[in-house]
Amino acid sequence: MPATAPRSATVVAGRYRLLDQVGSGGMGSVWRAHDVRTGQDVALKVLGRHGSALLARFVREQAVRVRHPHVVAPHGWAAEDDLVVLAMELVTGGSVADLLREHGPLDPGTAALLVEQLLMGLGAVHGAGLVHRDVKPANLLLEATGDGPPHLRLGDFGVAAPVADRRFTTVPGAIGTDGYMAPEQARGAPPEPTQDLYAVGRVALELVTGLPPAGQGDIPSHPLRPLLERLLVSDPEQRIATADAALRLLRRLPVPPPDGPPVPDRLGPPPRRRRTTPTGPRDPVDWPGWLAVAALVAVVAGCLWVLLGWSS
Repeated sequence: MPATAPRSATVVAGRYRLLDQVGSGGMGSVWRAHDVRTGQDVALKVLGRHGSALLARFVREQAVRVRHPHVVAPHGWAAEDDLVVLAMELVTGGSVADLLREHGPLDPGTAALLVEQLLMGLGAVHGAGLVHRDVKPANLLLEATGDGPPHLRLGDFGVAAPVADRRFTTVPGAIGTDGYMAPEQARGAPPEPTQDLYAVGRVALELVTGLPPAGQGDIPSHPLRPLLERLLVSDPEQRIATADAALRLLRRLPVPPPDGPPVPDRLGPPPRRRRTTPTGPRDPVDWPGWLAVAALVAVVAGCLWVLLGWSS
């Protein structure tokens, strides 16, 4: 959590008005905020206590500038006093982790569509010279499309690193999430795009079976099996090499149209922003109170009229 927890309605750096907290993570809390410059609502990641490791993650994430329909990356940052924030697009449909938790295994068409969109996003990330290193369902955000096809956005670039940059490698530790890391990544190998592709295979197998990596066994008979077999190869030299190659293979498979569950808006409307005047906030009109006052005035006026009539 932040060193000083922000309050709703706090304005950070004269630009971002915090509306409500919508999540939390390893770097701190995530807020829905209103950008007073653009008039748009955004997601604002508020940095927690500023240890060196957390600051390193912040520096890496704020430097990512990948623009793609299936990627959500920071588009700005700001700091004020002890608050440091990253601003990015607001995605309101939750994550693939939410979808799996609520619905279990997905139909082949929906699983294939999500994998296709993930590979498209990773193609843009790898094309920018980066390895994500933490591809997992919780980092795959979903637009609120209702009953329409899902729209996936790859997010959370806190541990992303340049391709094969040994400065971002820690040995004997490993960067990533257990179960989704490629074997060589778990051993501390330098970042390579094929590590992300192994993680795609683990995610795809979870979409198909509903089971997290710890519970996954052999690849079942499934329309996506030929792709999974090429992604989940222990030897990186034998694994499919690029996101584009994986996409070409996926698009050749006999996959039915998606028939998956709806993706609702999980955040709902933002809290009502109260209007302000030079003397402070102005509350909405209390109509029941005003009606009671008006009725009382009418009764008093009627009584006075009767009394005056009698006196005359």
